[in-house]
Amino acid sequence: MNKIFIMMILFSFVSSVYGLSLDSIKLPPGFEINVYAENVFNARSMALSPNGTLFVGTRSAGNVYAIIDKDKDFKADEIITIASGLRSPNGVAFKDGSLYVAEISRILRYDNVEANVRNLPNPVVINDSFPTDEAHGWKFIRFGPDGLLYVPVGAPCNICEREDKRYASIMRMNSNGGGLEIFAQGIRNTVGFDWHPDTNELWFTDNGRDWLGDDVPPDELNHAPKPNMHFGFPYFHGGDIPDPEFGKGRNPEDYTKPAMNLGPHVAALGMRFYTGSMFPSEYKNQIFIAEHGSWNRSVPIGYRVTLVRLNGNKAVSYEVFADGWLQGRTVLGRPVDIQVMPDGSLLVSDDFANAIYRIRYTGVNQGIDHKNKKTSLWGYIKQGQYIN
Repeated sequence: MNKIFIMMILFSFVSSVYGLSLDSIKLPPGFEINVYAENVFNARSMALSPNGTLFVGTRSAGNVYAIIDKDKDFKADEIITIASGLRSPNGVAFKDGSLYVAEISRILRYDNVEANVRNLPNPVVINDSFPTDEAHGWKFIRFGPDGLLYVPVGAPCNICEREDKRYASIMRMNSNGGGLEIFAQGIRNTVGFDWHPDTNELWFTDNGRDWLGDDVPPDELNHAPKPNMHFGFPYFHGGDIPDPEFGKGRNPEDYTKPAMNLGPHVAALGMRFYTGSMFPSEYKNQIFIAEHGSWNRSVPIGYRVTLVRLNGNKAVSYEVFADGWLQGRTVLGRPVDIQVMPDGSLLVSDDFANAIYRIRYTGVNQGIDHKNKKTSLWGYIKQGQYIN
């Protein structure tokens, strides 16, 4: 484990000095990927203001960034560290001129944030009542169509059952921090969710437990059209796989099954419905998922962006959209979150390569000359983390 950690540090240094290569990334015909922002250390969850400021949280770095594209050419002109020294400020959300930041045990609010990005005042702590566990304590947050802030609380373990019902749940509260309540339960660790643009119903990813083998259990895409649903953790995984310790005597029919089982241990994190108009119509209202990649599977999997297609309100297929961040056993990047931009392009954050990418549709299936490809900022230098 020390070797992996050291290699991650070394790659972060190399990435920040030399840039990164996108030569290996494969996309469907007509799509292309470029670097939107680089040297965004440990880039995780993203939130976009109506004015176009991209706010980015981190997990290990303790920073929150404001990324500004001054000339609107879809490349970052300035990356500002607006807050530092925070405790895993993974989640960011924007509402009514204020930036909300989720630490492990509390939610902060920075008012009038865009006018103060260079000298941010102290935040308002709107709620500090969340558990303090580090394990699965980092949070993804978003405001729902109901105006409430949705905040998950992960299970503080690989597999366990706690009397405190806040664990393994998605909670929600008012924008002032009041009215905190549990919305859904039986969710091991979600780090990404979104609402269907037509039905306003919640969909979310969930990371499956470890140490049951390479191929069990799957990660999940779940659908919560109403409150008080239970999605099976810790009793069942992937809908009907009983947990060897907690599943005995339980009936899988008592719990809500996944809308779609995803790859095992792919670490499905951020997800968004595609609401733009740039991509072909077949992508409208479909779900893009950032798969961070497995950490303990004997054959690595994930490290890609996938697509779940819906037919009405039913998930019907699961396919790879963008991959190439995993080359054999060498890791070049780890997608974390997805953001749909006003022009219809997609941003993808990468906390391993310290970058944010932009995927756009040109409609032109160009034969790529890898020797002269301009999206590669460091040519043929191929460095990364080797997974044992």
